[in-house]
Amino acid sequence: MRREVSVIVNASSGSAEGRETADRVREAFQTAGGQAKVLSASSGDELGKLAKRAASDGSATVVAGGGDGTVSSVAAELVGSDKELGVLPLGTLNHFAKDLGISQDLGEAARTVIEGESTLVDVGEVNGRVFLNNSSIGLYPRIVKHREDQQERLGWGKWPALVWATIHALHRHRPLEVILSVDGKEIRRSTAFVFVGNNLYDMEGLDIGSRARLDGGELSVYLSRYSRPLDLLVLAFRALFGRLKGAPGFESLRTTEITIETRAREIRVATDGEVSMLETPLQYRVRPRSLRVVLPRPEEAAAS
Repeated sequence: MRREVSVIVNASSGSAEGRETADRVREAFQTAGGQAKVLSASSGDELGKLAKRAASDGSATVVAGGGDGTVSSVAAELVGSDKELGVLPLGTLNHFAKDLGISQDLGEAARTVIEGESTLVDVGEVNGRVFLNNSSIGLYPRIVKHREDQQERLGWGKWPALVWATIHALHRHRPLEVILSVDGKEIRRSTAFVFVGNNLYDMEGLDIGSRARLDGGELSVYLSRYSRPLDLLVLAFRALFGRLKGAPGFESLRTTEITIETRAREIRVATDGEVSMLETPLQYRVRPRSLRVVLPRPEEAAAS
């Protein structure tokens, strides 16, 4: 069992909400039989600094409390080391936690950190930037950027801003001209998006966006030759109803490395929901079994 852990929480450290989250985390670990040293980050920069500090201190297990972006930021400092990453899914979607089988309940997640087993998983990397779930260019980064702008300028909630940003992006976006270099081949496409996943994603049905394993040592790449809004919506419905395979205009491939060139010297890139500008060409690769994580024991996972 892990008695003492360092926990990095993405919260406004000076706010009542931030203090409440920190208190809830401490209480959850006490109930689970452990003790948590909780560090609260009020910004992305502070989050990175706290993660770097925790990666070099005496804690064998560093826990990230937040959404996928927070977990990814902390994980980036632990990749290639002997330290374990624990996850408290305190975000909205928590894709990485779900794929690991970690409960969305804070108390159960804390118990997993204390009692769970350690294993190695893959991470993806683009131009040196680590991602746990996926990275993309084209439509999705534009949607995220516009959503953030709406939230900042108009004070909208995340979901109303997301709906408006999606409508705006579908009507305003232009096809992206890309050259993919993969396995010695060059693929030229005009596309609405290129999606690169850490391991194989389920792209159809009710489990869309999930992964059966995180240690397959590969990247999954998806793109569409469609760019018109109606065609993209049809593609989305085909995916929802399990009819995406063989759909005209949709392509997928699996590899360990891929280079993506565009006409722009810099391009907006999403990595685990966080958007930044990166220089092209984009160099993607998988780093097999390079991150040690704590996940539920088989009996715990079966009971949940």
